[in-house]
Amino acid sequence: MPKTNKKLITRPPVVVILGHIDSGKTTLLDQIRKTRVAKKESGGITQHIGAYQVEKEGKKITFIDTPGHEAFSQMRSRGAKIADIAILVIDSCKGVEKQTKEVISHIKEAKIPTIVALNKTDRPETDAEKAKRELQKEDILVESLGGKIPSIEISAITGKGIEDLLDLILLVAEMENLKSDISKPTTGVIVESYLDSKRGPTATLILNEGVLKRGDIIATPSTLGKIKVLEDFEGKQVSEVFPADPAVFLGLENVPKVGERFKVFSSLEQAKIYLQAPEKKKVIPERLEVKPEQKVLNLILKTDVVGSIEAINEVLKKLPQEKIVLRVLKSEVGNVNEKDIKLAQSSQALILGFRVKIDLVAKRLLQREGNKVKVMNVEIIYELVEGVRKFMEKILELETIRTDIGKIKVLVTFWSKKNRQIIGGRVTEGEIKKGASIEVSRNEEVIDKGKMINLQKNKKDIERAPKGEEVGILYEGNKKIEKGDTLIIFIKERKKAEL
Repeated sequence: MPKTNKKLITRPPVVVILGHIDSGKTTLLDQIRKTRVAKKESGGITQHIGAYQVEKEGKKITFIDTPGHEAFSQMRSRGAKIADIAILVIDSCKGVEKQTKEVISHIKEAKIPTIVALNKTDRPETDAEKAKRELQKEDILVESLGGKIPSIEISAITGKGIEDLLDLILLVAEMENLKSDISKPTTGVIVESYLDSKRGPTATLILNEGVLKRGDIIATPSTLGKIKVLEDFEGKQVSEVFPADPAVFLGLENVPKVGERFKVFSSLEQAKIYLQAPEKKKVIPERLEVKPEQKVLNLILKTDVVGSIEAINEVLKKLPQEKIVLRVLKSEVGNVNEKDIKLAQSSQALILGFRVKIDLVAKRLLQREGNKVKVMNVEIIYELVEGVRKFMEKILELETIRTDIGKIKVLVTFWSKKNRQIIGGRVTEGEIKKGASIEVSRNEEVIDKGKMINLQKNKKDIERAPKGEEVGILYEGNKKIEKGDTLIIFIKERKKAEL
């Protein structure tokens, strides 16, 4: 056996849990954490750190606790190797939904082993077999239907199947034979980051290769620094970190971006050379172009961690912006403060808060201004995006939609006075209704538009008449109708324009 193999170690699997917003993935993560992670009184980490680790029969499993598949996609877009196994959580009562299909596409692109967790099986309306058949249509064929993808029925609420799921993760990990070389240069991925008001730039990492030690000098494409503090996911001080173990560290000059890979360097000078390399320089953001017919919705984004900013920006880009352009004036980590309120006042912006609070001074300012500034504060990215969509729809003006419902061939004209006239005709197409609008066509040219004041058949008032009926109409318009004219009957509806 080659000498280098002595430095290979079997490492824990890194697992990401993905699924539709209502599939129960957050509840599943909470259930695993609650039953498997002991609460430490000395735990110093109070913020969401993006990863945690559990132990099952002496073997460890690392879970990435991302805000959703948007963040997972954002990490992958930077080329980060972040997960070994994906858990696809399906609501067994609803089956495969639109967002589920998006998640499946992310998993396929990542090309990692997948386990299907059929959740909510404690409910009477559950139909796991139906969900499996719907997954088959998306090329996710589970073992019970002759495929190779393992599946398990669980309940994130009651805890049913959770231990079996952990066993299944360990089985898949064993088959994948996950190993890392601790003799290699140390590299890893930033899975979460934020600016701590007391401790400064703080980041959560997961190591890929090598061993990370307190005092090491590291750099990402956006920042560098010396590790001053190194903690495990529970906030306990550690001196070194091994592959696949999540850790929190302090010492970087700035807050790094989620999904960035980091390397260890022998000196700050080497780290600075890496940081200043042409391919690592920041990209100048593209200018926002607004067409004359477009409206603009200004946004101020405040979040709990940097990863949330990037995930939210990505999903906001996917909202239709042909009619209303979204302009993010400011995006930063931290609670909504007085400066945010004043900026929103001057720019008529909507403040988006994600997993943050509104500080006391900002609350007082909001009340003093009569809550003219709109603040949307949510815990789930999907809710934030839907809230922005509804706000965009409110900005759109009502538009008039015309629907043609029938045609009449004019057979005879009767009494007329000023702008009113009685005519007789036959319904040649569709169905006509009393009160509808009328377009008068003569020799295929529109000559007038007016309204049907009354509709009669055999001198009796009626509400509608189908094709083939002969009717009398009291017409109100500007021009006189003649025998042989065609009347196009239509209705007009005022409704919100669509994005």
